[in-house]
Amino acid sequence: MLIVQKYGGTSVGNLERIENVARRVARTRKEGNDLVVVVSAMSGETNKLIEYAHHFSKNPSRREMDILLSSGERVTAALLAIALQEMGIDAIALTGRQAGIVTDDTHTYARIEEIRTDAIRRRIAEGKVVIVAGFQGINEQGEVTTLGRGGSDLSAVALAGALEADACEIYSDVDGIYTTDPRIEPKARKLEYISYDEMLELSSLGAKVLQSRSVELAKKMGVKIIARSSFSDDPGTIISEEDERMEAVVVSGIALDKNQARVSLRDVVDRPGIAAEIFNKLAEAQINVDMIIQNASRDGTTNLGFTVPQSELERAKEAIAGFSGELGGADYDEEICKVSIVGVGMKSHSGIAAKAFSTLAENNINIEMISTSEIKISMVIDEKYGELAVRSLHEAYQLDK
Repeated sequence: MLIVQKYGGTSVGNLERIENVARRVARTRKEGNDLVVVVSAMSGETNKLIEYAHHFSKNPSRREMDILLSSGERVTAALLAIALQEMGIDAIALTGRQAGIVTDDTHTYARIEEIRTDAIRRRIAEGKVVIVAGFQGINEQGEVTTLGRGGSDLSAVALAGALEADACEIYSDVDGIYTTDPRIEPKARKLEYISYDEMLELSSLGAKVLQSRSVELAKKMGVKIIARSSFSDDPGTIISEEDERMEAVVVSGIALDKNQARVSLRDVVDRPGIAAEIFNKLAEAQINVDMIIQNASRDGTTNLGFTVPQSELERAKEAIAGFSGELGGADYDEEICKVSIVGVGMKSHSGIAAKAFSTLAENNINIEMISTSEIKISMVIDEKYGELAVRSLHEAYQLDK
């Protein structure tokens, strides 16, 4: 079998943990598998490098940031290769460039365009374990690029797809995907299987185990992901195409996202094109708008509300300021959160939304906004009730069973 393994920052957080990863890799290799291992920077290393850059500049060049930040993964890759060699395992470390990862020209948030696998395949044929520095590649001009936060997941999935690997194992400090955050609800249960679509929704809604771009790519390339812990031998959670097992489960998980802010625009002049102009301006500022609610027009004006990540609220305020002549005022609320229920089984079962709304009502939790899709229901509520809502919904849908 050809297996791609990815180890996150906590899994390689210090020399002892890198040695632990080396033992796991050596064991997998001795079982007769071909291996490509993708590694992140040691935990805290990327933040430290960012602090170094900001010592000299509040707005450092993105090109130079890519050269700087890509160094963390190269350090880990080299150390892991050295550790494996000392264990008698023939291993070689490759940078993103040496691994053939080609991206577009967007510094600090590049997209993978192609993986030229010849170099990796040659090393595998030679019997080597290939260690690839994650999170990075080069563009067609030979410039170093990075893939953004969580980019090592993306590197691993892309490599697994390009190499037609049998599985892509993503190792972190958690042993799989849970029905909700176990720190909020101790009764949370680890899932044996989850579909790409469910995982994509949970990732985009606040679950931190997998980066959403990597799940999207896995679905596109048909890569089976196994989310596992590098600190145990538990089997983890398989993420793949949905099947009858998954569809039989009505709700698979509940996510809580506290990084939310609500923007309420009052008395917006109700003319054709005003909404397009507002949201185009937000898009130009690279602000990710989520839920949108517009009231019916009355007396030539309307009210418009939407949510954005808290981290993007200040930029949203600047964008909205340009429309001051066409609205009566704007209110901003950062004390909200978004709680969501997700499940492919929702497509074929009725009454799911009614149970969610009734459960929150029984706990005197007011719903401020609602958004739905075929497999998701999201509700904006007061932030102080977020964890209560998660526990109540988890019990209502019997996710601990």
